[in-house]
Amino acid sequence: MKKKILLIVLSIFIVIFAFGCGNKDNPKASFEKYMDAWNKKDYKTMYSVLNTSSKKDISQKDFISKYTSIYNGIELNKLTISPNYPNSFKADSNGNISIPFAVTMTTAAGQVKFNDTAYFKKVSVNNSDTWTLNWSPKMIYPDLNTGDKLRVDKKYGKRGEIKGVGGSELAQNGTIKSIGIVPGNLGTDAAGSKNKVAQILNIAPSIIDKKLSASYVLPDMFIPIANLSSDDSSKLSALLQIPGVMKKDIPARVYPLKEKAALLTGYVKPISAEELKKSISKGYSSDDVIGETGLEKIYEKQLKSTDGAEIYIVNKVGKKLKTIAKKEPQNGKDLNLTIDTKIQSALYDQYGSDSGASVALQPKTGAVLAMVSAPGYDPNDFVLGMSQDKWKSIESSTSKPLLNRFQTTFAPGSTFKPITASIGLNTGKLDPTKDKKISGLKWQKDSSWGSYSVTRDAAYNGPADLTNALVYSDNIYFAKTALDIGKDSFASEAKKFGIGETLPFEYGVTSSQLFSSNTFKDDIQLADSGYGQGQVLMNPIHLASIYTAFVNDGNIINPYLNADKDTPGKVWKTNVFSKNIANTILGDLTQVVKNPGGTGYGAYMDNLPLAGKTGTAEIKASQTDKDGSENGWFIATNTNNPKLLVLEMYENVKDKGGSHYVVPKVKQIFDQFGK
Repeated sequence: MKKKILLIVLSIFIVIFAFGCGNKDNPKASFEKYMDAWNKKDYKTMYSVLNTSSKKDISQKDFISKYTSIYNGIELNKLTISPNYPNSFKADSNGNISIPFAVTMTTAAGQVKFNDTAYFKKVSVNNSDTWTLNWSPKMIYPDLNTGDKLRVDKKYGKRGEIKGVGGSELAQNGTIKSIGIVPGNLGTDAAGSKNKVAQILNIAPSIIDKKLSASYVLPDMFIPIANLSSDDSSKLSALLQIPGVMKKDIPARVYPLKEKAALLTGYVKPISAEELKKSISKGYSSDDVIGETGLEKIYEKQLKSTDGAEIYIVNKVGKKLKTIAKKEPQNGKDLNLTIDTKIQSALYDQYGSDSGASVALQPKTGAVLAMVSAPGYDPNDFVLGMSQDKWKSIESSTSKPLLNRFQTTFAPGSTFKPITASIGLNTGKLDPTKDKKISGLKWQKDSSWGSYSVTRDAAYNGPADLTNALVYSDNIYFAKTALDIGKDSFASEAKKFGIGETLPFEYGVTSSQLFSSNTFKDDIQLADSGYGQGQVLMNPIHLASIYTAFVNDGNIINPYLNADKDTPGKVWKTNVFSKNIANTILGDLTQVVKNPGGTGYGAYMDNLPLAGKTGTAEIKASQTDKDGSENGWFIATNTNNPKLLVLEMYENVKDKGGSHYVVPKVKQIFDQFGK
C-alpha cells in the first residue's frame, strides 16, 4: 500500500513539474496569451507581450495602427495560428527560446499562409519573472522588412444584371453622380454656396457643415455630400454652377423602370455589419451590396459577384517587391427573365393614382410577361441614399407603395365563377343548358338564412343557364350551383386547382384559400363562395394560371419567370377538368366579351376575339354595410391562337363603375400587344 501511495505522489510531482513549473520556466503561457489576442484582434494586449527592445522600435499606437490598417486593408476575416511546441524548451546562448508556428489567413485575395518563429526571453519585472516576445514586422509576414509595406489592390466583380425579353434592362450596373464639395474652392461666400447646395439638394445646411468639419477634411479634398441619378440633369447643372461643387461618377445599381418594376426587382443595399458577420464565409466584404427584396434577394446567390484582389509588398519608394496572394474577380451571372418591359410599363402606367395588381402571361407556355404592383416606389432612392424623412413618408403612406399586391391575395369576386362552373360540370352537379328559373334580384335558400340573401345586379331576358349566368354574371346562379355541389365536393374539387397549395413559382406568393378554417361554416358561406365572396381569397398570379386551363384542355400551366432555367409549357395541374368542359366554359367566356349585354363587352374587338370574365369583389363588414369598398377585376385571353392572357385588378372602384372601370384598360393592353 505504501508503495502505491509513493507512486501516486511521484506521478503528481512529475505532472506539476512538467505542467505547473513548466508554465513559469517556458514561454508557452505568454505565447498563448499573444495568440489569443491576435485571434481577437486585440492589438493592445499583443503589444503588452513585447520585450523592451521591441517596444523601443515601435510605439503601442503605431503597433495597433499597423496591424489595424494592414488587416483591414487585406480584409482579414479568418486567422488560424498553429504553434509547434518543442518537447523540451531549451534557451539558446542569448537566453532566447524559439517557438515555430504556422499562420493561415483568409483575405480578400484568398488564403495567405506562412511559417515563422517567435522568440521569447525571460525577464524580471517587479521581482517577477515573465517571458517577453522579440517582435519585428516579419511577424506580420516573414518577407516584410523594416520600411516595407503591404499593399492591396481590389479588383471589383460586376453584379449580374436582371434582364427582360430582348435584353431590356430591369436592374443594371450603371453609374450615379456623387456630388461633393472641395472646401478650399468655395470662394469668398462659402456660407452662401453651402446654402445654395442645401436648397437644391433639399437637405439641411447643417448636414453639409457637419461633413465639411470632420477632423480628416483638408482644403483640397473632395467631400461627398449627396448622390444624384444620371437623369437628374437639372439639379446637376445648377449645382455645378456653384463654386467648390464637383461631381464624380461612381458605379452603382440602377433600375431603369423605377416604380414600374420596383416590387418585382426589389433593390440592393450595402451589406450591414450584422449581415457581414453571417455572410463573410460566403465571400462577402464590407464593400459589397446584397439583395434586400424582390428578385435581387431571391436570386442573390446567382447575381452576387466576388471581388478579386492582389496583396503585395512594396519598399520605401513604392517599388513592388513580391506578390503574396492574388485572386481574380468573378462576375455574377445575369438573370434573364420572361418579362416584357414594354407590357410591364404599359400596365403600370394605366394605374396613375389608382392601386392594384396586374399579371400578363403567355397562356400556352406559362411565361410571365409582366407582374405589376401599384403604386410602387423608386428603388433607385435606396441606392442614392434615402433620407429618414423620405423613408417615413413611404412607409406611412396610405397608398402602401411597399405592399406587394401581386404577391398577396384578394377576394376574386365573379372571376371565380368559371372555377365554380368547372367544378359543377366536373362533378355532374351542373347541367349547362338547364334553366335554374331565377327571378328577382334577391334569393335565399330558405327561411333559415334569416335576413341574409344573395343578390344580383340585374335580371336578364332568356333562360338562367350557364351561358347567360356567365355573360350577365349572375350571383344567384352560382350560389345555387355551389349548394348543389355540396360542401365536401366543392372543397375537394377546389384543391385540384391548387387552392390552398404553394404555387410552384420562384417568386414566392401567398397561397390562395377557399376558407380560413378547415371547412365551410354554413350554407351561406358555401353559396357566397360560389361567386367568389365569402372567405375566398385568390393570388393574382395563381388566378391567372388557372385561366390557362380554359385554352389548354383543362391543364393548368405552371407560370415561370426564369427564361434560362424554367420549362415552357410545363403543366402544374393535369386534367383538372376535361377538354369538353374547357371548351364549354371558353365558349361562354367568349360571349361575356362578344355579347352586347355581356359584362366584358367593353373589351370587344372585331379583329381580336377575346374570352374573359369580370369581377367586382365587395369588401365590407356585412351585407348592410354601405361604407365598404369594391375591387374590380377583369381577366381575358385571346381565343385565336392564344398568345396573351391579362389579369388586372383595381382597388377601391366602388364609385368608378366596379369591374367596368377595368375592362377598357385590359382592352388597351390587347390592342397594343395582343395582335
